[in-house]
Amino acid sequence: MAEIELNAEPRNEFGKGAARRIRREDKIPAVLYGHGTDPVHLTLPGHQTLLALRTANALLNIHVEGDEDLLALPKQVQRDPIKGFIKHVDLLRVRRGEKVTVEVPLEFVGVASPEAIINEERTQLAIQAEITAIPNRIEASIDGMEVGDQLLAGQITLPAGAELEDDPETLILSAVAQISEEALEAELGETEAEEPEVPVAGEEGAEGAEAAEGADSES
Repeated sequence: MAEIELNAEPRNEFGKGAARRIRREDKIPAVLYGHGTDPVHLTLPGHQTLLALRTANALLNIHVEGDEDLLALPKQVQRDPIKGFIKHVDLLRVRRGEKVTVEVPLEFVGVASPEAIINEERTQLAIQAEITAIPNRIEASIDGMEVGDQLLAGQITLPAGAELEDDPETLILSAVAQISEEALEAELGETEAEEPEVPVAGEEGAEGAEAAEGADSES
């Protein structure tokens, strides 16, 4: 994985008001921690950071004026729930040659049997890899899968140097039979037949009233 370079500034203002001022300048407040060092508070460039974080497990080489370059991985990204902009980023400090455990997106390739539908149970795989060799994605083949076949975590080929952190027996996906239109219609028909008939509001009351009137007329 190529390193993504970002120019950052030290951050000395804290709190919600300071964070809003930073974001108005198209910048993002961030904190870098790890390896037993004190947290480093930073301000990152907004647009460049947004583009960098589109890459899963992006390895960031952060340049801070007057300080050594810092290598980091995104740990947590806080976004505005409505507008979607980045509010804050937590970064994990890493070192060259270090191995880390990360979740890597799975990309399913190939074509399954025409009779099969693929049920995806997992879309990511936990692996351990050296920080400069973290893959952007891991391919998992579904080519030729028949109804009843399964793909387990331990059956996926990992990139060189990577080690599986998930349980090898973890179910990734399974191939199940497609439902024909006739079977689907029959199933829907059975469901409708099983639904209890709900009386219309007022019907029972009307019947009761009629019965009462009849009893009065006979007496």
